[in-house]
Amino acid sequence: MSVANIADVEFGAELAPFEPDTSLSAVTPFAAAVGWGDGGGRFSDHQRARGQGLPGALVPGIMAMGFLTSMIHQWAPSARVEHVDTVFRAPLLADQPCHISAVVTDIDEESGTVELDLSVKNEAGETRIFGTARVKLPTA
Repeated sequence: MSVANIADVEFGAELAPFEPDTSLSAVTPFAAAVGWGDGGGRFSDHQRARGQGLPGALVPGIMAMGFLTSMIHQWAPSARVEHVDTVFRAPLLADQPCHISAVVTDIDEESGTVELDLSVKNEAGETRIFGTARVKLPTA
């Protein structure tokens, strides 16, 4: 369900799950666009990334934060994301599906501010990234 203003938000509500495109064909051009090239294969080639001691090609952290913000905007298109704070517990790997979820943990109706707890899990259900977001919504 999409929310238009603060009155539409319910404490404890879960945002619709989001499954972003983590394919190498999405990750590689993103890394190049933000000036990281392929990171010596870190963002473009599983074998070369393993040669660097990684478990495979990575989804850049800033791309994962973009996924979180995208999910928030799908839930509340008129929202202004004021702050996203994340903890990266483990690498998010390219070509491996991930599941992003969020839950409303605080609502300030007067200011139109909503706090969300965020989570990014891999297919095995392991939390790779977690955090919080502060979102501002129209009050009327």
